Amino acid sequence: MNEPKQPLRMLAPESFRGVLSRRALFQAGTAAAGVAILAACGDDEKDGGSDNTSGGGTSDLLSQYSNVINQSSGTLAMFTWGAYNDPDIVGALAEAELGVTMKVDYYPSNEDLVTKLSAAAGSSGFDVVVPTGPFIIQMIEKGLLQKLDMSKLPNFANIDPIYNGRAWDPNNEYSVCKDWGSTGWIYNRAVIDRDIETWADFIDVCMNEASGRNSILDSAGNITGMYFWANGIDWTTEDPAHLDAAQAFLVDEFAPHVSGYDSYPSTALAQGSYDISMAWNGDARQAFNNILDAGGNPDDWVWGLGAPETELWMDNYCIPAGAPNADAAHAWINWLLSPEISIKDLAFHGYHSGMKNIDQLIAELVPDLARPEMIFFTDEQVATMRTGAVNSAQDQIVQILDEMKAAGA
Repeated sequence: MNEPKQPLRMLAPESFRGVLSRRALFQAGTAAAGVAILAACGDDEKDGGSDNTSGGGTSDLLSQYSNVINQSSGTLAMFTWGAYNDPDIVGALAEAELGVTMKVDYYPSNEDLVTKLSAAAGSSGFDVVVPTGPFIIQMIEKGLLQKLDMSKLPNFANIDPIYNGRAWDPNNEYSVCKDWGSTGWIYNRAVIDRDIETWADFIDVCMNEASGRNSILDSAGNITGMYFWANGIDWTTEDPAHLDAAQAFLVDEFAPHVSGYDSYPSTALAQGSYDISMAWNGDARQAFNNILDAGGNPDDWVWGLGAPETELWMDNYCIPAGAPNADAAHAWINWLLSPEISIKDLAFHGYHSGMKNIDQLIAELVPDLARPEMIFFTDEQVATMRTGAVNSAQDQIVQILDEMKAAGA
């Protein structure tokens, strides 16, 4: 970035608290059986606020935190989202500082994660998984997660309290915040000669000038969410009429124009496979770097946050039931919750990591952070974001994605 560096004031913790708390209920359970278990959201009072500490250099700032690393040994297997950790943090640095060798596998959606762990019945071999919040209730009910030993996670204290005690795990017995973000699109303005300002615009472009040159996330909730947001409907709707209308449009009209179901389109964008993609903000941010590395012009590309409404998600570190090396899992998660490692990871994956005093940490540790506006959202932007739900519509939502893929085959 060439512009002068300014203090980051786009962290919006108050708005984040408000949006999550306004989600009155999360609905979960076994979707196939239509069993619903309702959990009330945590209230604002217990969330607390973030600390704002001033002054000092890096050493002064980091001295505010516990940086305990629980030494461990052996291998650590993680099942997570693609391109979601700095390679050093799942590679040489983890081995040097923790004595663990990591094996990392990837999934495109929460549904795939839940299916894999359910089928394994406690013998998946994974030590760490990273589900999105509303799916955690279902995973606890299914016995897919084990409780955390918080005595082994002293760096939990480094997370801003507003990201703790969420509805899916009010006492953080099973999960701790990894990061949070949102969903939008990235497109090549050299090819698409119009502004894309809403989900309705995105859909129209994909069905016209970008037909056969576009991708959408390989995630059922995001795809139906796109349709509902474009039509002014709550994306957690359980109304059969809304779901049937979404199914008819997405399968019969939209699917024939889709060229890729891609949860990580940043690499394919750089390779010229797509002219427009639905993307999570961090992956879209990585696309700019990938485009430059591939010899393209990042200035041709435009990022847009979904509108008039879009997603707000929080991913969480959890330890699955039957994890073969739970001690190493606790050690690695605790290490990730130390400020310097968390911010190193943030600079790679491009998502807000929930640390206390994150604006000061960024200023001290990565003052030249690229494209901060794609990581830290304004209050006005956060006010348009909505959290998801796992509810009685889940089966039909997954069916819509399956039928879309079949229709475009």
